[in-house]
Amino acid sequence: MKMIKDYEMVIGLEVHVELKTKTKIFCNCKTDFGAAPNTQCCPVCMGMPGTLPVLNKKVVEYAVKAGLATNCQIASFSKQDRKNYFYPDLPKAYQISQYDLPLCEHGWLDIESEEGTKRIGITRIHIEEDAGKLVHDDELGTLIDCNRCGVPLIEIVSEPDLRSAEDAVAYLKKLRAIILYTGISDCKMNEGSLRCDVNLSIRKKGSEKFGTRTEMKNLNSFAFIAKAIEYEYKRQVEAVEAGEEIVQETRRYDPASGKTYQMRSKENANDYRYFPDPDLPGIVLGSDKVNEIKKSIPSLPDERKTQYVSEYGLSPYDAEIIVSELFIAAFFEEAAKNTHHKKILANLLISELPRLVSQDSETVAADPVLFSEVAEMLGEGDINSSTAKKVLKEVITNNADPRKFVEENGLMQINDDSVLKKAAIEAVSENPKMVSDYKAGKAAAFKSLMGKCMQKTAGKGNPVKLTAFLEEELSK
Repeated sequence: MKMIKDYEMVIGLEVHVELKTKTKIFCNCKTDFGAAPNTQCCPVCMGMPGTLPVLNKKVVEYAVKAGLATNCQIASFSKQDRKNYFYPDLPKAYQISQYDLPLCEHGWLDIESEEGTKRIGITRIHIEEDAGKLVHDDELGTLIDCNRCGVPLIEIVSEPDLRSAEDAVAYLKKLRAIILYTGISDCKMNEGSLRCDVNLSIRKKGSEKFGTRTEMKNLNSFAFIAKAIEYEYKRQVEAVEAGEEIVQETRRYDPASGKTYQMRSKENANDYRYFPDPDLPGIVLGSDKVNEIKKSIPSLPDERKTQYVSEYGLSPYDAEIIVSELFIAAFFEEAAKNTHHKKILANLLISELPRLVSQDSETVAADPVLFSEVAEMLGEGDINSSTAKKVLKEVITNNADPRKFVEENGLMQINDDSVLKKAAIEAVSENPKMVSDYKAGKAAAFKSLMGKCMQKTAGKGNPVKLTAFLEEELSK
């Protein structure tokens, strides 16, 4: 472990985002996910001889929108280039991308970390076409589905500013949120519409020189990305400490083993033999068009986050969690209209998210008005936090009216000082061992005694008052 702590990781991410256009980047084929294999392709996206690509105007608009939302400079002139290589899932053996004149450059976004806010640079955003998909079958061998060939992508390349798996995941979640807010992609990682390549190297702490990087391809899960980074970091440190040389290569992450494996040596730009695509003219963007696109961008995560912190008193970290999904932020804002206790509402929402939002869901499983009523009752002292959890369960599962449920089940918080003081006195007198443990410096004993107090009030006691009464009794 000491050896590991002597090093730091240097991470840069290449994020591929499929754009939510109705047709492909250079032809009129549909982009619907899940269609039967090879039913959404034509001679153009297959790159047949004699065909000519025509750039989809919406692709440029969406890419510019992504660039503006991530504080990039938008190029008044950019071009498209052929990236030449042979992959079995790219029938024409080249990909139309952008090389030296990308559409967007020099952007940034901010993430929240344990050290506070960090600014992560974005080197560039460029447009390109997606490749097809290989399907490996034990009986039939490797099959190719060309439906994805020519689906429009933007590639978002970060600066090597990330220093941990946590930072990388925070960056990806923030970037995904921004893209979702703009509406240019559904960012469904399980469907491959958001994929990430991780470039990672190591260096001794304090060193300015970068080490040799490896690239881990096509990761489409936040959990897998974090695990792949942690494994590759440890692998590189152990290799360097053993006197081995890190080789620039492309690796794949295997979720089953939790390890990365070599795929091939990593290509450099000159290996791709880039040259301007002769069939496509340059992309010219005037300031009027850029401003028009800018006006179409809605309120983005950071703007809402600032509002939640300044107006509602949320911490930056909590606000970041809520704005990470547009539908969660919308739910919060709707619920916030109906309660004076916005911070309590946020705490309830964050704690209940696993129950409220199922995997791949884009809705919150509760009525925002009913949810806000629970926050209001908790904030006004009508119920305590323990009861709030019970009530929320009924709201989520049965759409129950919170106040009616509380009244019918006798769950109103006990605020009567005489009842609470009696509970504290009895808890102390009946549990001498806990009292002696507490007076011996064992902090956990106080929690145990509070538990006894809550038992005596059937879980309905005001915890703030109970704590004061219990401390008073223990000080005697």
